[in-house]
Amino acid sequence: MASNPQTAEPEPALHDANDSVPPLLAPASEAPRAGRLGRVISGGVLAVALGAGAMLAARRISPPPPARVAAAIARDPAPAGAALPVALTMDDEDDDPPTLDEQRQRLFARMRRELGITADQLHAVEVIFAASPVLGQGNPAISRHPMSRSECRRIRREAGITPSHVAACGAPGMVPLFDPDAGQTQNDARVCIDQLEFPDIPCEYPVVQVRAREASELCRAIGKRLCDAHEWEGACAGAVHSASAEYEWARKRTEASWYHNFTRQKVWAYGAEKDHAVCATGSFITPGCPGGGWNKCGSNTYPAGAFPACQSSFGVFDQHGNAAEHMNLPIVPGDQAKSGDGGFTEMKGSWFAFQSIEAHPDDCRWREPGWHETRVQSEASHLNYHLGFRCCGDVTPPP
Repeated sequence: MASNPQTAEPEPALHDANDSVPPLLAPASEAPRAGRLGRVISGGVLAVALGAGAMLAARRISPPPPARVAAAIARDPAPAGAALPVALTMDDEDDDPPTLDEQRQRLFARMRRELGITADQLHAVEVIFAASPVLGQGNPAISRHPMSRSECRRIRREAGITPSHVAACGAPGMVPLFDPDAGQTQNDARVCIDQLEFPDIPCEYPVVQVRAREASELCRAIGKRLCDAHEWEGACAGAVHSASAEYEWARKRTEASWYHNFTRQKVWAYGAEKDHAVCATGSFITPGCPGGGWNKCGSNTYPAGAFPACQSSFGVFDQHGNAAEHMNLPIVPGDQAKSGDGGFTEMKGSWFAFQSIEAHPDDCRWREPGWHETRVQSEASHLNYHLGFRCCGDVTPPP
């Protein structure tokens, strides 16, 4: 295993001195602060509402006995105006492991149980994780998830949401993509996309601190691939147009992205009007987080798929909020992911604190201007505490 992430920052540095993004990611002054009560009463047993609905949940350990809860409240009462503690029904997966290795082992067990992958595929996944000192669901020592897995399951159960099972996609939790504007139907789909961020398991926290190269390798390891930018955009907007219509092959990236953004349809997965509250955007950035870093920035994500209204017409969740996502941006036709993820890095969507810090537009078809740009396959491709990915898969046309 690589160096201990508890004691060493990953190299190279996560942000360059001339990076335009980190100032927008600085902690909000009103971000909730974890007090003694938050540290003692945990595991989804208690969440204290702060400000306009922002919720802070402590790292989940075994739930404390009632006497200890009462003593904690007496010592450290909730701030004025805060909601009273609310008891949640826990399940056996609300307890978060205290170390990265234990976190990974539980994630692998869930992947083996719920994704139908082979032993060889899971082994390939484990090898990729083992080569990184930070790849996982966030630093367990400082990450504070605002919603438990059991609460997510309750929400999805009451909304009647279950993973898609489309035979053509070849895996559970994937949906076919096509272009209704061109008269296409599901039968015309040549690509499927994960409904949720990797690992594409309902109510699991997204994998973050992942480089674009690692994201590409993980998708390939389980028989999928990274999505091209226009596939992700179309999955969000409800219509996947052809690559020839979505890319300016004769233009450089900066010029092509500007032109694309100038002429794009502006729409969100949930509708024509922006409403951050519909999605997983009400969490917070760790106080003192400088914009990146394993030891200072918690991955304060929500369980995947916990916001029923935050889905596209195809049934793809969390393309706004939770984790931003690595995608492959082709500059020439041969860069498309179906040919091997040979394009440039593109970060799609928004992340878990966008209700308080809106760092950039997050409508479906907006393209970023080349932040942290490398080739997807570069060893130095970017990673960060709020950055994950999801996979796509090609559909073999019927004979």
